[in-house]
Amino acid sequence: MLAVKVPKREAEKIRKKLLELGVLAKGYAIKREGDFVLFPVTGQVEGFELVESEFERLEKRYHSYREVVEVPEELRPLLPSSFDIIGDIAIIELPEKLMPYGRVIGEAILKVHRHIKAVFAKGSKVEGEYRVRELIHLAGESRTETVHRENGIRLKLDVARVYYTPRLATERRRVFEKTQPGEVVFDMFAGVGPYSILLAKRAKLVFACDINPWAIRYLEENVRLNKVNNVVPILGDVRKVAGKIKADRVVMNLPKFADRFLREAMMSVKPGGIVHYYGFGPEEDLFSEHEVKIKAVAKELGLSVEFLDRRKVRPYAPRQFNIAIDFKVE
Repeated sequence: MLAVKVPKREAEKIRKKLLELGVLAKGYAIKREGDFVLFPVTGQVEGFELVESEFERLEKRYHSYREVVEVPEELRPLLPSSFDIIGDIAIIELPEKLMPYGRVIGEAILKVHRHIKAVFAKGSKVEGEYRVRELIHLAGESRTETVHRENGIRLKLDVARVYYTPRLATERRRVFEKTQPGEVVFDMFAGVGPYSILLAKRAKLVFACDINPWAIRYLEENVRLNKVNNVVPILGDVRKVAGKIKADRVVMNLPKFADRFLREAMMSVKPGGIVHYYGFGPEEDLFSEHEVKIKAVAKELGLSVEFLDRRKVRPYAPRQFNIAIDFKVE
């Protein structure tokens, strides 16, 4: 094809000129030959040296898998606009009508996002004592173990065996920034350690409890992976641990059922200590129901609470939000 041949030192200036003239051929890699640069052009260009040359085609870049996926036109509005990426695994929530097209959707995600190696669809809600969900393999490698990076730490986990959401990375960073050197932290529902490992970078000691043996197994591995030596993994029911630990800061990341463990949290926090409580709330009244429960439990225990912060963390369902309440216990 036709090309404009220019000295290297003038290449950027000429490139801009060719763009202005609308003659620079798109979709081809620019070629270098010794001290010259060759720009592919769509036709004759006056005032420049023209040569014949072959150019390597560039693969088109896409911003979303929806640009390349092939599904019936009437179903396109149902395609999710986002999905979770955990390490090199994508997990997407597909409406029932799109499930027959799961494979082509998965392959489209792999095509657009080259760092993703496996794609799964959510097959159920998060449920059960271990807070895990069924996953349906759509495309790519048929494995569920990966290493995820966030906030400067690495987390090895199996997305089919433990609960983990990347959507709380900002919230975890917020709690980290509030944590003071020398503090003792109690992470009541630690999972694979996204809070525990991060807070260990600043706290004196972190007690990390979870009832899921797979979570504790990965937590122990993540302690080694991140080279922290001040995390104490505890496998078991947090009810049996509560009160044996006295912490400056307690993390209650179990939004669906955290209100059932308020007694255990308050039994485990030192006077003047902080509790980070998570729950779900309706859009019209995000916090009231949770604050009433917090006050009631404190009263039962002869304690008082001071609410320090209330936050809308992320959307959870239509008109429902994951919320955070920070409160001090005296």
